[in-house]
Amino acid sequence: MKIKKPDFKKFIDKNKQQLNTKSAKIGGYSFVISVIVLAIVIAINVFMSLLPATVTQYDISAAQLYSLTSSSKAVVGNLEDDVTIYWICQSGQESTVIEKLLDVYDSLSDKLTVEKKDPDTYPTFASNYTSETVTNNSLIVVSGNKSRYISYESMYEVDSSSYYTTGSVSQSFDGESQITTAIDYVVSDELPQVYVLTGHGEADMSTTMESALESGNMETTEFSLLNEDEIPEDADVILINSPSSDLSEEEVTILEDYIDNGGHIVVLSGTQQEGELTNFETLLAYVGVSMTDGIVIDTNRDNYAFDYPYFLLPTIESSDITDALIEENSNVIMPIAAGLTIDNAAGAYTVTSLLDTSSSAYSKAAGYDISTYEKEDGDIDGPFSLAIAAENSNDGSLVWIASDYLLEDQYNSYSSGANEDFFMNAMSWKMADTESLSIRSKSLDYNYLTISASAATLLKVIMIGVLPVGYLLYGIDEVVRRRKVSLE
Repeated sequence: MKIKKPDFKKFIDKNKQQLNTKSAKIGGYSFVISVIVLAIVIAINVFMSLLPATVTQYDISAAQLYSLTSSSKAVVGNLEDDVTIYWICQSGQESTVIEKLLDVYDSLSDKLTVEKKDPDTYPTFASNYTSETVTNNSLIVVSGNKSRYISYESMYEVDSSSYYTTGSVSQSFDGESQITTAIDYVVSDELPQVYVLTGHGEADMSTTMESALESGNMETTEFSLLNEDEIPEDADVILINSPSSDLSEEEVTILEDYIDNGGHIVVLSGTQQEGELTNFETLLAYVGVSMTDGIVIDTNRDNYAFDYPYFLLPTIESSDITDALIEENSNVIMPIAAGLTIDNAAGAYTVTSLLDTSSSAYSKAAGYDISTYEKEDGDIDGPFSLAIAAENSNDGSLVWIASDYLLEDQYNSYSSGANEDFFMNAMSWKMADTESLSIRSKSLDYNYLTISASAATLLKVIMIGVLPVGYLLYGIDEVVRRRKVSLE
């Protein structure tokens, strides 16, 4: 049987005719365009992967959990030493919140590196830096020989102060404040030195005060003027916390000389339960302010809290210390406070009122023996200042807060941390080259959208039925239209 030889010429001519058809040309163009688009997409993805998280990630969280304040950006952006943040987490159990926040920090500086450490792989790693039990998703910030451990639990705060009135608790995320202050701590050669005066029955520091000073990277040292002739040279701030017995005239003179020559003193002292602090109050008079006897009562409903007119909600006046609180619409709570009156108009010290009562306030002369909130004979008319800041031309300063209870844990909780912020702003007011690290925690409370059952049903029909069917019909129409075009 004779095999017919294939006619290659005829086959080639036939394929040439097919390639020259309109549909073939359209197909060829589509293929080329697809390749070009694919190449562009790959190039864009490669380029975007090289960009920092601050450019590629947008914070759409209600609490802005991944948006850093200017304080954090300044601290990280000005790093001169290498800092490593070790993220202690087991594989597959990473916190999305922590991961995204660390990505933002990592993108701010080449000096900062985030490194993940799985405790299953490195079981003894964390013990090199802390003796505490390290929980999953905790952090260790390290630079040189200094380190600070940040537990995962400490980054989440629960405020139960409103539970008995609203039946709910408030939650907030404090990760940014914890991480930024830890970074600032490990890279700082010299931390601010706070000398705490003792020897006069001063109150012990509350948990709030201790944690605030630690978070602000301030080192505290107790000292007594009973056996010192002068203030220590390295003192950045002298803290006097609610003395119960009077100072000597010599001690007061040392404190006056200290602020005259550029020193900074912060005092918490209000109405005395027993006795008087005559010499001590001359320090206040030295800058041109006097203290009124008794406990301040404010009858203006907008200026007190919890139906107790001695739990004062003062008006916050503008100053370097208080402007941040005003911007945040914060409310400082001043419980059981004494009234201050600014006497001098043009002395050696310029005095600014930080917290004010309303004009309806008066001071109950009975003090802690108060038996009624009503005004009686002998009570002193207001208004009063409840905290003042005085400064001189040598940059010396005195902040006097006329309440012994400002930083008690419960009252700070009632103020949602505003009391602590006010205190720390006062402490760091005159510290040179110190970036304020009073970074507020971010609320995790959510406002829910409530809709009726009929509205919910309508949304389900639209989202589950109408839209998918609409897209399906559009796709079928597009396919049919293209087939008709290709057959022409």
